[in-house]
Amino acid sequence: MPADKPPSSLPFQDPASRDELFARKQDSHDFRFNAETARVFDDMVNRSVPYYDEIQRMVCELAGSFAAPGTNLYDIGCATGNTLIQLQQRLADKNVRIIGIDNSDEMLSRAQVKIQHHCADSGIRLVNANLHELPHLDNASVVIMLLTLQFVRPLYREKLVHAICSSLNQNGCLILVEKVTGSCTMLNRLFIEYYYHYKRRMGYSELEIAQKREALENVLIPYHHEENLKLLQDAGFAQVEEFFRWYNFSGVIAIK
Repeated sequence: MPADKPPSSLPFQDPASRDELFARKQDSHDFRFNAETARVFDDMVNRSVPYYDEIQRMVCELAGSFAAPGTNLYDIGCATGNTLIQLQQRLADKNVRIIGIDNSDEMLSRAQVKIQHHCADSGIRLVNANLHELPHLDNASVVIMLLTLQFVRPLYREKLVHAICSSLNQNGCLILVEKVTGSCTMLNRLFIEYYYHYKRRMGYSELEIAQKREALENVLIPYHHEENLKLLQDAGFAQVEEFFRWYNFSGVIAIK
């Protein structure tokens, strides 16, 4: 049966940079956010994350409701700047400073090119920082982590979430989107298989799926959904609510 047609690309995605990183047999290695990944990242995330465009829209909509004039909005793990550009389009008249943080020079370089092309006068600031030692977030009303916390080593996650909560202004929020695992082994196995069905429909081969899964094994470490909720509550967030769920993908908003 032919694969379903992939969803339309984001308007600022480079259509020439198709994700074929794992299309050929290669030696095993951990997934890296290097120049090769940055080049194809937009296609990769658009074809690998179910409802990616809708998640982006929801995240920006929620951010717009909590971003207070005169404050800062931080996107931690901003990658190639997709969310930053959409946030700027939504918040252009709210006097909110948008700051993207990532620990990959290659991702930030690509983000800078896209920002310059699509919203050159936006004032979006890009910062290279080690997420294991996150600098203080000044005057923050919104913090976004879109498929980022799962790449932070578990040893550092509690410290990072505590630091974010401490940095947020009162009534500020953290918007967190993650891959999660289920507490029911049978359902967890089914959800993962459904996800691989999705990737096949997006045009990924069995070899690509298998090699990327192996490359991510020691790099992307998902928590149970309940573990993420407890992590947020223990950090001091007063309200935590799930706003998106697709099998093993979850979006949560936590309010200070």
